[in-house]
Amino acid sequence: MPLITTIEDLRRLAQKRVPRMFYDYADSGSWTESTYRANESDFARIQFRQRVARNIDERSIRASMIGQDMAMPVALAPTGLAGMQHADGEILTARAAAAFGVRYTLSTMSICSLEDIAAHVGQPFWFQLYVMRDRVFMQQLIERAKAAGVDALVLTLDLQILGQRHKDLINGLSAPPKLTVPNILNMLTKPRWVAGMLGTKRHGFGNIVGHVKGVADITSLSSWIGQQFDPRLSWDDVEWIKQCWGGKLIIKGILDVEDARLAANCGADALVVSNHGGRQLDGAPSSISQLAAIAEAVGEQIEVWLDGGIRSGQDVLKAMALGAKGTMIGRAHLYGLGALGEVGVTKALDIIARELDVSMALCGYNDIRDVNREILLRGSFPTGVC
Repeated sequence: MPLITTIEDLRRLAQKRVPRMFYDYADSGSWTESTYRANESDFARIQFRQRVARNIDERSIRASMIGQDMAMPVALAPTGLAGMQHADGEILTARAAAAFGVRYTLSTMSICSLEDIAAHVGQPFWFQLYVMRDRVFMQQLIERAKAAGVDALVLTLDLQILGQRHKDLINGLSAPPKLTVPNILNMLTKPRWVAGMLGTKRHGFGNIVGHVKGVADITSLSSWIGQQFDPRLSWDDVEWIKQCWGGKLIIKGILDVEDARLAANCGADALVVSNHGGRQLDGAPSSISQLAAIAEAVGEQIEVWLDGGIRSGQDVLKAMALGAKGTMIGRAHLYGLGALGEVGVTKALDIIARELDVSMALCGYNDIRDVNREILLRGSFPTGVC
């Protein structure tokens, strides 16, 4: 196996080892994928100021996110079907995150359940919740999250309806995978993945199957999910969820200053500037292009984080310079998971942490908490004009 030095190395290895339908699920956007691509390319336009002859001896990239100490200002974003990138994927990812000293966010649409993470990891984690029509099920999920030791709820607001993702339609995405001839032939070229899946019982949506009346198999599950995302979602629903939860609340999916103000006024502890990884509204702006304006508008009221397009420690540094108090990474850790399992997730975190530390030092800073837009070359970054 070649030496792995970048997130891109992990991506290429994951592409070789993960069946096409699940790799494409992780590494694609909606419609033309313009927003998905912009999330990465807009980071590349931002340039640093290289500084010299400054004391950068004793450095720290430790940070606090919603009052929780982190090894670096990075949390692992919720990603559906992680257990299809690698057998028991959510358990392995949560273990890697806990050992590294950052928080893992379990998705509602995960393969491993809340109870699986609690039993096999034994460390606090976060849980991501969608607003669904079935409010009874939502309440049950919230109570299960409390019982599992979840210490922050991530409420995703940008999936009231599902964006069209062409590759998922072409591949016939499902969990467990439908045993069509093309799928079988593709899976036969992924022996590591097949061996792992044969060794686990976790093949469906663990947070849902067995917990919803009438949902017992893939057919009934698909039908139920298709009806559940609630297009009637309002800020009144957010308030109801906040009252049900009663703990730390993070609002994810904010891309507009007006929505950021509403999120700040609702009493949430943090908001995440995010476009769902470019998987919802194609043609929307990149997350990083909107960060500065949102941070300037509400950064004094609420913690502002950045999600979308982060593939390096330099991207984390740029986000922090533009006003973020933390970041979330999704695809970067999924590539590691698909490539090498738990070891791959740890490798992804190691790569990002080292790049963050070295780049910060070369900009003349020794503490991530002191970083601001002075480290960026004027004219290369979006401003906070509202």
